[in-house]
Amino acid sequence: MTDMTAVAAAPLPDVARLTLSDLGAALRDGWHDYRRAPGFGCFFAGIYVLIGLGFAIFGAGTVLWTFAVSLAFPMFAPFAAVGLYEVSRRMERGEPLDWRKILGSVAAERDRQIPWMGAIIVIYVLFWSFLAHMIFALFMGLSVMTNISSSYEVFLTPNGLTMIAVELGVGGVLAFVLFSLTVTSLPHLLEREVDFVTAMLCSLRVVRENLFVMLVWAGLIAGLTFVAMLPLFLGLFVALPVFGHATWHLYRRALI
Repeated sequence: MTDMTAVAAAPLPDVARLTLSDLGAALRDGWHDYRRAPGFGCFFAGIYVLIGLGFAIFGAGTVLWTFAVSLAFPMFAPFAAVGLYEVSRRMERGEPLDWRKILGSVAAERDRQIPWMGAIIVIYVLFWSFLAHMIFALFMGLSVMTNISSSYEVFLTPNGLTMIAVELGVGGVLAFVLFSLTVTSLPHLLEREVDFVTAMLCSLRVVRENLFVMLVWAGLIAGLTFVAMLPLFLGLFVALPVFGHATWHLYRRALI
């Protein structure tokens, strides 16, 4: 990992005004990229799917699962996303889609700013996990101990329902903050020599100046990804590559 002072911060680029038609165009371009190179899409999406299946096998809700999702997944996910961005970037430039060069580009990111982004995401997810456990303890700590894996009645009590509402509200806010920090920062770091702080600030500007459009984009990603996870995560082989390629094209429209 490089010293984060090694890359000089660049001036923030201008942010374009996005519309819902830009989202539609980005999705169409993302679908087009996926159809042109489905092998790359399935390969990088497979990383997410294998990790998700591993969590399911080891058991969601266990200490092992919490530790793994908080540390391993956020470190690997940015590199898989960068692979999809690199494929779209090469298509955009008319360059050949060579496995060796694309995987080499992804590997080269370990010496740039992407690992710092992974570290920020890890810290963020750990804080999120801690806060979720604290909310659970605040509402349910004085309740009679119940095995929630076999009995869900405790969640139907007034305390349980209030806890669920608070968890969803806090989780939604934290998820959108993380989305705002990363929606354009990862492709930004791939394309330009900027530090990760500059990239995140730029991503926040994109969201702030296009709040409604980016809320719709975040909702689409969350909703369709959830649906794609239902059939044993298999739908992610389509949803994740399409959204990955589309994110590249949205980034190109957002920063000028």
